[in-house]
Amino acid sequence: MNHENWGLRESATFDRSAISSIQRAAETGVYDIRGWGAKRALPHFDDLLFLGASMSRYPLEGYRERCGTDVVLGARHAKYPLHLDIPVTIAGMSFGALSGAAKEALGRGASEAGTSTTTGDGGMTPEERGQSKHLVYQYLPSRYGMNPDDLRKADAIEIVLGQGAKPGGGGMLLGQKISERVAGMRTLPVGIDQRSACRHPDWTGPDDLTIKINELREITDHEKPIYVKVGATRTYYDVKLAVNAGADVVVVDGMQGGTAATQDVFIEHVGIPTLAALPQAVQALQELGVHREVQLIVSGGIRNGADVAKAMALGADAVAIGTAALIALGDNDPKYAQEYERLGSRAGFYDDFQDGRDPAGITTQDPELSARFDPVEGGRKLANYLRVLTMEAQTIARACGKSHLQHLEPEDLVAVTIEAAAMARVPLAGTSWIPGQGGF
Repeated sequence: MNHENWGLRESATFDRSAISSIQRAAETGVYDIRGWGAKRALPHFDDLLFLGASMSRYPLEGYRERCGTDVVLGARHAKYPLHLDIPVTIAGMSFGALSGAAKEALGRGASEAGTSTTTGDGGMTPEERGQSKHLVYQYLPSRYGMNPDDLRKADAIEIVLGQGAKPGGGGMLLGQKISERVAGMRTLPVGIDQRSACRHPDWTGPDDLTIKINELREITDHEKPIYVKVGATRTYYDVKLAVNAGADVVVVDGMQGGTAATQDVFIEHVGIPTLAALPQAVQALQELGVHREVQLIVSGGIRNGADVAKAMALGADAVAIGTAALIALGDNDPKYAQEYERLGSRAGFYDDFQDGRDPAGITTQDPELSARFDPVEGGRKLANYLRVLTMEAQTIARACGKSHLQHLEPEDLVAVTIEAAAMARVPLAGTSWIPGQGGF
């Protein structure tokens, strides 16, 4: 029957997605858990544009004039800061959420491109440490797999206080992904759902964080940079507290950041956009007089070189990618289209990372599925992607007359929406007006 001429109108409030969610909740009595990140439209880097050089600015010649991309992270207190060739790092994604081969591929790709990768919850694997030139060890509330020997093997330590997709909430790893190896590393029973703690067990505030940072410095002989990672919420205050506690690097993760698994209601309704958090973090660092001395890494929705360049123009020293890295490895690959459909999804839409049935073999612990994934090929593809991100960012920087990515600045940007102008604190295109700051 043809319904096209019935004059039906979909509700903006109760659209098909909302109706489906209500029906699912009524049928099952449990809330929805999924991976990926926020799917709602949010103000983002696409709402900003660069002002390339023409008459009043002088561009650099792309093939003859150098545009630097290197970054040093953690020189504030550490004996051995990280010297990276590019300002795009790999965010923390755990063994457990990802297969061992996927973790190996992340290490291979990051090392080939001259950047760092991060362990995530669940501890350090030989695959990732063995293939990572620069490996950041995440120190999370769960303490899964944590031991002093691995801390000393790492090149930096990242104390995780929050994640962009779920600030104030802990991670989830459902029983179907708790294999014998995962269970052994996390001291958990095999096949039982795991929910990570939402706060660290041995401190209750920023003063205690100072003690913890000093403890970690002593364990590692003051050699390793100490990062502090926060989910984007009360970013201005959180960054100031992290700096005062002694952080060498602050990581701010916006709500577009992904997750292996958490409640859908968390993903879509908790936290603030990356674009809104970044200027707050920079303001906090500037007011403390430590901008560029304490490095700022921003994550949450970074997809291309323009995003990298815009984040750096707004004051970040580097960015971190997670979801984009998984896509580069082969997540949601169309070659598995039929298998995604059998799982009730489609290539490009698959987000049921919690089920452990990923046809690409990336977000699974199933031996047959993970055997499909070639870590050498995955690492090659990730390295290619990282190179493209870097070259795209360089192209933009040269067009703005900059000889280094870190020379990009807010003056190079305008916004195309009032919301983005207010959040990023740059003028609305064609005006000098920054909402809340006067102008015309």
